[in-house]
Amino acid sequence: MKRKQMVSIFAVAVLAAAIQLGGCGKVVTTESKESAVSSVIESTDVSENASANAGETESKTQMVTETKAEPETRAETETDDANVVMADASVKSDTGTLSDADTNLFSERDLAQSADLSGAKTISVSDGDTASIAEAGVYVLTGNAKNASVVIEAGDDDKVQIVLDGVSIVNTTEPCILVENADKVFITSAEGSENSLSVSGEFSGDEDAVIFSKDDLVLNGLGTVNISSSKDGICTNDDLKLTGGTWIVNASDSALKAHDGIYAWDGEYELKGGNDGLHAENNDDDTVGCIVIEGGSFRVEAGDDAVHATTSVTIKGGSLTLVAAEGMEATQVIIYDGTVSINAADDGINAGRKSNSMSPKIEIGGGEITIVMGSGDTDAVDSNGDLIISGGTIDITGQSAFDYDGTCSHTGGTIIVNGTQTDSVTNQMMGGQRGGFMGKMR
Repeated sequence: MKRKQMVSIFAVAVLAAAIQLGGCGKVVTTESKESAVSSVIESTDVSENASANAGETESKTQMVTETKAEPETRAETETDDANVVMADASVKSDTGTLSDADTNLFSERDLAQSADLSGAKTISVSDGDTASIAEAGVYVLTGNAKNASVVIEAGDDDKVQIVLDGVSIVNTTEPCILVENADKVFITSAEGSENSLSVSGEFSGDEDAVIFSKDDLVLNGLGTVNISSSKDGICTNDDLKLTGGTWIVNASDSALKAHDGIYAWDGEYELKGGNDGLHAENNDDDTVGCIVIEGGSFRVEAGDDAVHATTSVTIKGGSLTLVAAEGMEATQVIIYDGTVSINAADDGINAGRKSNSMSPKIEIGGGEITIVMGSGDTDAVDSNGDLIISGGTIDITGQSAFDYDGTCSHTGGTIIVNGTQTDSVTNQMMGGQRGGFMGKMR
């Protein structure tokens, strides 16, 4: 068998594994929570890649580097159309060793934190003007302006990179950056730059976010971007990749939203949402809408859910500090690694049937999880299906630690409830004990 054929077969297998491990999912409309959240968060794609329409090359001949802890990726074959990086199992990030399937979520360009500025075009924003981008390339955005927009309407195979270099845009009714069409758009903050994008009034159309994309969107960089919105902060109708930079988002609705999936590798994110912090939902397809976090630091304050997905929320690394009515909500919540701190007024971690493509489940196989619950009929870990605990540390403070409607498997890990370590998982339902020590370790 030729090597090229072997790589192709391997790619298919790895993609299948990626979908099984951390697939994509969307969020179904959440029920409103009666509890109000009053706490405030504390301040915080070696290979050739051909573009189908213009011979655009995105190959890089060196390792991708970051100023902090960029993953060291030894790529053999890369297909950006599928966002695949074929790497060996020694890929590292600041959150530990990642499997091959994990790296298939990101291309090498996704992970690069600075743009190739040779041949880049500079756009200086001005009051009341709309800057139009109609082809692939790198565009550096500078200047200060009111009621100005950058509109990208490129070809279906075009990749466009916007470099924010000290830009400030204050709008009333239109997105600051609008992606009407492209293959993929990268929003990259220049090293050391401070950038500000805001929309203060009611949006005039359905594109109701400060940065709104109808195609795949990647956020990365080495600077800081402040987003303020009267509705959503950053929204895409496809996938949202988070791989670097500092992003401070204050939104009346959801801070970060995607229809297909949100995938995080690295970066700093301080998110405040009147509704949700991270929100993955497709109202027309309940088989998509997932959130996968490999790394990065997240501080989230939300009026409803800090992290909400239709299909699954999968945590494989990183740090999450969540203050919300509910910390995490999806059909399945799976935690393999990372540090998770939840302060919730309703449920801490909730698995409910939001997708008909899978059964509700909470699975904890690693990580350091701390959950502090509000008073009343609240559950720290609430599964409308099965509960599986095989590793990690779960430290719960609250009246009800666990509530599950299916079966419970407890084969490892450390459980602490109200300061006392226990080898048992009690089942709580509607404020009362049910089933005693059904989840006793075996």
